Amino acid sequence: MTLLVVGLSHRSAPVSVLERAALAPEARGKLLQDAVSAEPVTESAVLSTCNRIELYADVDKFHAGVAELSTLLARHSGAGLEELTPYLYVHYEDRAVHHLFSVACGLDSMVVGEGQILGQIKDALAVAQELHTAGRLLNDLFQQALRVGKRAHSETGIDKAGQSLVTFGLEQLAGGRDVEDWARGKRALVIGAGSMSSLAATTLVRAGVGELAVANRTVERAERLVRILTEPGGPGAANGLAARAAAMTSVPAELALADIVVSCTGATGLVLAGEMVAAAREGTAAPLALLDLAMPRDIDAAVHRIEGAHLVDIESLADASADAPMAADVDKVRGIVSDEVAAFGAAQRAAHITPTVVALRTMAADVVAGEIARLDGRLPDLDDKQRAEITQTVRRVVDKLLHAPTVRVKQLASEPGGAGYADALRELFDLDPQTVAAVSRADTRADRHDARERA
Repeated sequence: MTLLVVGLSHRSAPVSVLERAALAPEARGKLLQDAVSAEPVTESAVLSTCNRIELYADVDKFHAGVAELSTLLARHSGAGLEELTPYLYVHYEDRAVHHLFSVACGLDSMVVGEGQILGQIKDALAVAQELHTAGRLLNDLFQQALRVGKRAHSETGIDKAGQSLVTFGLEQLAGGRDVEDWARGKRALVIGAGSMSSLAATTLVRAGVGELAVANRTVERAERLVRILTEPGGPGAANGLAARAAAMTSVPAELALADIVVSCTGATGLVLAGEMVAAAREGTAAPLALLDLAMPRDIDAAVHRIEGAHLVDIESLADASADAPMAADVDKVRGIVSDEVAAFGAAQRAAHITPTVVALRTMAADVVAGEIARLDGRLPDLDDKQRAEITQTVRRVVDKLLHAPTVRVKQLASEPGGAGYADALRELFDLDPQTVAAVSRADTRADRHDARERA
């Protein structure tokens, strides 16, 4: 296994660096394609969220892989390599698996135990599959990470260790009050209609806001979110929520009406400048609570200095979450992660020897076929029944001779340090390396076909 991850997150870098390094959606696909075009890389996937950017790859050289992935992250983000390098972390092989499994369980999240990361990992895999940059290793890794994350949430109380960023952010705005008591009857503005914004809108509606406006660059997406919230059976239907969609050009007017603002767009620049918020505050003494969940930020940090405005952003959330208590179930999740990492490593090591075992059995089958052909020349009078019986007998002898060694070598190869058994088989049986490589290529093609079918 040659898995490598290079990345940075809220744990390794200040928010200002994360903002500059943030990847636009269109940049992620180009990054993946450039990665698999690089010499040391055969597979790639990128996990990009509001507080982490990680590039996963299957590489054939560690140092060259680290240099290439670091350069690619800098090239496709808004930060230079010199700026990124002090904050980058590198994980290799089992440590990389351990890292992703921990991320999937919410152990590495800003708010421990939050479950949104599972959807983000699923999206990262889907993009890599769609662009055909994920092969056997990354498909196996990300799919197993999703299973490990679901297992952690179903078998432990990790969910209680923290809330989603949305809930955590609203709790910070509420200043210790119950969020439902604080939000009930207020007028809310949600800017954006993606997954995080949709979660924010749903959370606010369930908390009992009296009025909701959803603004988005594509008004149709805002209208769709409003329909979901207000349709029969939707979270806003029971209390007669007044909800409407709005164009981005209407944000200044909506801002003047709002008590609560939540913004999470994919914009590369500010959505709410300080002057816009200040203008909305003119002539009113009512407090304005703003939650910025975007990376890079949507709301000007200058809003912190505007009287009557209370801004909570990613940076202040990071400070608040640093003191959050850890749940006892975190230790249980760590145990699950350790067990799953060991199991994944064993499975990958066992899979590594499979092409060699297949090549050995193919060589044995060729030997049998050659000897049967030679027998036909020597005993041309054999009838079909006799020939079939002799052929079956020879095959059974070969299968029995190979069975125990191939089963045992798979077991040995699954253990730590077992990678050398494939080399030993090739040497002992003088296997053609080209034959082994051909089996591996066939497996990779099959995996990519399966990935396209799943996508």
